[in-house]
Formats: sequence, C-alpha cells, structure tokens
Amino acid sequence: MSNLKNIVLRIQSSEGTKRINVNLDDNTTTLYEKVHNAFSLSGFTFSLYRNRNNKDEIHSSRSNTIVSLGLKHGDILYLIPHEGTHLWPIQNSTATTNSQGTLSGEPGRAMEVYENSTGTVQPVIEDEVDQILWGMDGKVHRNRDEKLCHHGRNACCVHCSPIEPYDEAYLREQNIKHMSFHAYLRKLTGGVDRGKFVALEDTTCRIKPGCKDHPPWPRGICSKCQPSAITLNRQIYRHVDNVMFENPEIVERFLEYWRASGLQRMGYLYGKYEIHSDVPLGIRASVAVIYEPPQETTRDKVTLLPDERESLVDEIAHQLGLTRVGWIFTDLIADNTQKGTVKHIRGIESHFLSAQECIMAGYLQNQHPNPCKFSPSGYFGSKFTTVCVTGDSKNQVHMEGYAVSAQCMSLVRDQCLVPTKDFPQLGYVKESTDKQYVPDVYYKEKDTYGNEVSKLARPLPVEYLLVDVPVSTPLSPLYTFRTDPSKVPFPIENRLLDHHIQDFNALSSYLHQFTHDQFLTAVSDFHVLLYLATMEMLPMKDYLGPLLKAVYERNPLSAAEWARSEHWATVEQLIASSRDGGHSPLGSTIGHNGSSSSGAIAAASVAAEWTCPHCTFLNLPHLAACDMCSLPR
Repeated sequence: MSNLKNIVLRIQSSEGTKRINVNLDDNTTTLYEKVHNAFSLSGFTFSLYRNRNNKDEIHSSRSNTIVSLGLKHGDILYLIPHEGTHLWPIQNSTATTNSQGTLSGEPGRAMEVYENSTGTVQPVIEDEVDQILWGMDGKVHRNRDEKLCHHGRNACCVHCSPIEPYDEAYLREQNIKHMSFHAYLRKLTGGVDRGKFVALEDTTCRIKPGCKDHPPWPRGICSKCQPSAITLNRQIYRHVDNVMFENPEIVERFLEYWRASGLQRMGYLYGKYEIHSDVPLGIRASVAVIYEPPQETTRDKVTLLPDERESLVDEIAHQLGLTRVGWIFTDLIADNTQKGTVKHIRGIESHFLSAQECIMAGYLQNQHPNPCKFSPSGYFGSKFTTVCVTGDSKNQVHMEGYAVSAQCMSLVRDQCLVPTKDFPQLGYVKESTDKQYVPDVYYKEKDTYGNEVSKLARPLPVEYLLVDVPVSTPLSPLYTFRTDPSKVPFPIENRLLDHHIQDFNALSSYLHQFTHDQFLTAVSDFHVLLYLATMEMLPMKDYLGPLLKAVYERNPLSAAEWARSEHWATVEQLIASSRDGGHSPLGSTIGHNGSSSSGAIAAASVAAEWTCPHCTFLNLPHLAACDMCSLPR
C-alpha cells in the first residue's frame, strides 16, 4: 500500500469515526481542513494525535506532509477538541428577538453560537447595523458607459457589470484607504466554499493553560502550549469607516474647557452606528453627545479618575437610543491667541498617535468588542474609535480619527506592549520574564535595496498598529437633542472651572430661560438629564424613565405630562425657593388652562409663602401630622 498515491485515514472522535481521503503529498494543514470538513466542525480549535492518550500530536503545518510523517493507508488518528471549546454545531439554533429585545423560540434568522468561559453555549447577537449589511447585496452597481458599452440598455458587460465591494481598483479610484469590515467578510466568504472554513480568531500571546506534560512556566513549556511568533501586518479593513459629529456645537462645547483653561481634555463619544453609503458596505459612527468623565488635566496630559456614575451614564444613553462609540481627547498648544491658531505637532514627520495613546485605544477597544458570528469566541475586533483634536498643517484646530488593529488589541489585552520613554512614535514589546512568557513579535519593512525584511518589534513603530478613520460633520446639522442657540447651555459635568460648575443654581438659571411650552426643548440635553438623575438635593433617576422616553420620541405631550408630576413639582418648588421673588421656572407651575398643576406640593408652590423642608425633601405632601407642617405659618 505504500506505493499508492492516495490513502485513506480513519479519524476517531467522541462523535464517531469518519474516513477521509488524502494525498501523500498533502501537508498537515490540508489534513486539518479535510477533518474539519468531514465532521462539519464550527472551528479549528482541535488537535490530531496518533495515540489515544493525547500523545504524539500532529501539528498543522504547510511544511510537514503526510508522507514525511510516515502515515500509511488505514492509520487511525484521534481528534481531541481544545479545552473549553465547542466544536460540533448545535441543531435548530434559530431564534428571533421580540419587541422587548429578548430571545424567543420562533423560527427566524439563524444565530451563530459559541461557548463562553463557563461552558455555557451563548447566541451571538450581532449589532443591528451588521444584520442589515449582511442581508444586503453589497455589490457596487455601475451605469452604462456610453463610450465603452456597445450593448442594449438591458444588457451589461465588463465595463458596467456590478463589481465586488472589495475590488481594489474601485477602492483606489474612490480614494478609500481601507475596505469596510463587511466587504472584507464578503471577500473571505466569496470563494467556492462560501466561507465554510472562515474563522476569525484573535492573536494570542499567552501560554495555553492546562498543559500537564511539564511544570508551569517558567519551569517548563512545550510546543502545544507555547504561543506562536507573531508578524504584524497592516490591517486592510476597518470596522468603522467614518465618525460623524451631528453638528459642530458638540465639539465646540467640548473645546470650551481648553479655551477657558489651556488644559487638555478627554471625553467619551455617545451615538449610534449607521450605514455609511460612501463606502461599500460601510459603517458610520454618528456622535450625538460627548460625556466628560472625572479626570485630572494638565497642559500635557489627562489622567482618568474612577467614575462611580459610569453604569448610570450608559443606562441613560441606552434609554435615549445611544451607545458608547468612541473617545476623544485634545492635544492643543496655542500658537497665536489673537488669530486663534494652534501649533502643528502631529504628522508624518513626528507621530499621529503616540504609543501610550495606542495602548489606551486598544484597552478601550477590548472593553467594547464587536460581536461577530465568524469568530469562535463570538467577538472579533471593535467598532470603538479614537478621535484626536490637534493642530493641522495650517495651524487650525483639526480632528483626526483612528482605530488600532485587532493585533494591537491582542498585544494590549495580553499586556505585551509598553510605550518607550523618549520616542512617542515607538512602542516596545516586552521580553519574557519568569512571571510572563512573551512570544517574539516581528514587523516587516523594506531595506535600502528594496527587499522586505523582518525586524523584531523592540522597538515597534506604531504605524503598524493604526487604521485611519475619517472624521466629518454633515452639511446640514443634525440634532438628536434639541437645542436653542439663543439660550446659555447647561454646564458640562466634571468641570472644575468658574462658570462651568454643575449645581442647583446652574440648573435654576438654565431652566429660567425657558417657558412652560418649551419644557421638552429645555430637558433635551444629555447633560441636564444626567444632572437630574444624580443631583444631591433630590436625585430623580428612579423617575426619569417616562421623560427619557419622551425625549427619545420627541413627544412634547408626554414631556408636558411628566412635568405635571409631583416629582418635578418638588424640583420646581425648590428652584423657586432658591431665587428672589419665588418665581418658578418654565412659566411657573400653572398649567396651560390656567389651573394649578396636579399634586399637593404643586398647589402649595403657587403661594410660595411657606415651605416645609421635611416634606419637600422626602417628596411628601404637606401633612398636618408632620411636626414641621403643623408649626405656625
């Protein structure tokens, strides 16, 4: 049988035994692919062994062939899944989401599944924009060329037929530097196998746990648990193709802090992901508001502080239809204060992002992974973007957008990448110690003769980790939150500057600019809503649900109904009591028909001649049983 060119191997697994046909010249990578196909596995997280006791492993390699391993016709190999993984597909894994966003068992779109670290099979629910894009054709349709097309109106030829969204010539023609992530997926799934073997797996720099063939690191390591060396490649795709601020006022309010103090500032971008029609199968992050977390700022750096309200901010944003889509920071140095120019300090001759900023971006992207059905873990890459406000070549304030590659995310996640001390454009991959094993990391560049050579990433130019993301504002401004340019805006949170402090007096001054019929406009401000939820005098986070819904739906009737509640009447009374004359904001608490608003406290606030602090702060009507209420007026 040794003279046969084709042989049959038996593969035994916990699901049974199958036979596969292989060629003696096939490499072991081809062997793994044929085993994967024969068992209809969900990924390549398995190993093949010659012995049943997990000894004598056959490694996947393009250099090792069947004949070099001495495999013969009829030999049996043992398929062993990696620890903590689920290889075999789950039957009937279809589900839909109902109006509340929970899973139901009705037939619908197929949902990919993965097994998490606890061994529980979870569905991969991709973002809504991903689901829409996956259902689109994706091809770029072209009009008939009058000069080159010599056929009828209803026919097409090579000059006018639709082209794929990843077509390199088209992307160059449109000056698109990176293809969209969904175009990249179409490229992977566009072959004969229709993506049957596509598995987007993150690079790992960690030793595989649970190896029992030797003592743990640093006393031992083997080829089964040792992570492979990594070669960094420039990422050809990006998860988000554009960052769009709905209107210039969003950034202008953010820059007020630097203009007032000269100190740098950082904030989180909240918005939503939409289809970006300028790029085939593209995604755009539309930014509606910037939230500024607690931070210490200087002229050179920003230090983030613990944020106790982080989960509350995300919850309020979620009820307003928003999610955290990125972060923004300033790196501005004034050049000419009279002309309003700033210094040009970032560019091709210096750096676009420093290594420290790349590490921060990777950290934040790891906190916001992208759900992906083609990944065995259920997540791959991130839609989280980075925006830097700095000076351009004309010394004007300019915004630049970036994301770091999936390889950079892995280096940051596994704590392998650190910044250098004196060169912001250079990172450094740590060396192995007795506490941490770090694989060799390489990048490729051309030498003086034009040859591509590999270099050890010690140090590492961060340009190999970056992906450009254009930043823009629309020609016609958009407003998720209604604004009135004639009014002084409410201060932004966590700013320790004069005239920038959020307190009850600031709320009172802000609300007194509006009449009662402008209530929805007054509260259609993310910073106002957040302050109402967290103000120390009378926090209202438990009562804001209907108001947030009214703001999200832009429903003035629902907002007016909420304004007649006892909770808001209490706030109005406190504001009226804090100002001279006792006048309530928003046209007082008198309703549209001239009658008093509902609620005992609202009725009492019309007189504004006495207040009961006890009942007011406990949100109770004035009671005769209350010792303070029963005192002489």
